[in-house]
Amino acid sequence: MNTGKTLLKVSDLHAWYGESHILHGVNFEIREGELVTLLGRNGAGRSTTLKAILGLTGKRTGSIQVAGKETIHLPTNRIARLGLGYCPEERGIFSTLSCEENLLLPPKVGEGGMSLDEIYEMFPNLKERRNSPGTRLSGGEQQMLAMARILRSGAKVLLLDEITEGLAPVIVQTLGRVIRALKAKGLTIILVEQNFRFAAPLADRHYVVEHGQIVATVNKDELSEKAAMLHEFLGV
Repeated sequence: MNTGKTLLKVSDLHAWYGESHILHGVNFEIREGELVTLLGRNGAGRSTTLKAILGLTGKRTGSIQVAGKETIHLPTNRIARLGLGYCPEERGIFSTLSCEENLLLPPKVGEGGMSLDEIYEMFPNLKERRNSPGTRLSGGEQQMLAMARILRSGAKVLLLDEITEGLAPVIVQTLGRVIRALKAKGLTIILVEQNFRFAAPLADRHYVVEHGQIVATVNKDELSEKAAMLHEFLGV
């Protein structure tokens, strides 16, 4: 059991897009150095949970504490500066900038961000493509760049949204190795993931999201005994 301090605590979180009420009282927490997943079918509210943590939805109510600081009424830029790094599903690569220019762009949100040399050691593909414009990068290289960019910022909590979607198995394996290395460095990670086989061996704990709520919690040592329940929720 991880005994680190609680870095993120979400309590009774409700969130809306316009008039649409998407999250209906989400509760979970993650301790320093842990990796947790938000599992569920499309439309369950997993990606909205990440966006709500960062203040990227419309109205939010409830409580979101980052290292003990309440953030529910803070703007996104101030939330990010508490050490949160977000890798969105759409990646957000600047197509006219080179790979390296994309890496140098993000502002610093904390101490200890990785240097370019460290990034290139972790992602050799990006070193090879460092002068290529964003439009010339493959889907896998764009995903690596989106992840690498937040590692430069010094973020201590990584919010990763569907990072394996649509990627070749060899790229997925590479991302798995990277995530293990980041966890070994002590980073705290929330992974929204459809690919359960990818997520299962990485996570300390799985939260199952359905209809905008957490409906089940599965620790890594309970995976085999709760497999049938997960199959039912996830359709895997």
